[in-house]
Amino acid sequence: MGLVKGVGFNSWRRVGPVLPALKVYNAREVDELILVDIVASQLGNNPDYDAVADLANECSVPLTIGGGVSNLTQITALLRAGADKVTINSASVAEPGFVQRAAEVFGSQCIVASIDARRDAAGRYVVFTHAGTRNTGLNAVDWACELASRGAGEILLTSIDRDGTMQGYDLELIERVVRVVDIPVIASGGAGTYDDLVRVVRDAGASAVAAASMFHFTEQTPAGAKAAMHVAGIPVRRNLVAV
Repeated sequence: MGLVKGVGFNSWRRVGPVLPALKVYNAREVDELILVDIVASQLGNNPDYDAVADLANECSVPLTIGGGVSNLTQITALLRAGADKVTINSASVAEPGFVQRAAEVFGSQCIVASIDARRDAAGRYVVFTHAGTRNTGLNAVDWACELASRGAGEILLTSIDRDGTMQGYDLELIERVVRVVDIPVIASGGAGTYDDLVRVVRDAGASAVAAASMFHFTEQTPAGAKAAMHVAGIPVRRNLVAV
């Protein structure tokens, strides 16, 4: 299993094997980890339960697994393999009732609804699925409301336009969603500096921040990020997520 990071959900750059990276993050004070199989939905693959079990055995923080999750049997297997949460994206659009059934069976606390959004020419944020390859036509803000109403415990909200750019989060996207849901919103896509992390929480209202490229490709660290957020007056325990 290889770890990759792209820009705008394209041009995937291989970072290296997942397990060594996971061990590094364990040692570098992240509070949670999210691992998503970026091709599972496109290929119709099941999650790799053996790989998840291996990773979970080495992981000392809560672990969220996503990619290709489309039925309750898969969720059961992932939780038994050691995942603490699962993230659902493409399958929720194909069958909106799936998130609700999953929340009813396993509890909202382990169901993370993932939304990948891109801004169109009219300024509307549109939901994409299958690793950003399919335009659903759904309004991202309205879709977030529906997922929250169906029992999702958290929303992982990713700006496709900002993904991997390290130019800062899309604060408007995050703020629009935060205003209309009553569950935690994890900001994803665009983190490049410690100030980006501070601003998306302080100014846009995100409950947590996800970051990857800034840790893989710069000298910045999770510990440094948490220190900067602490100085800014933001509680940092369980507020930093690496993806």
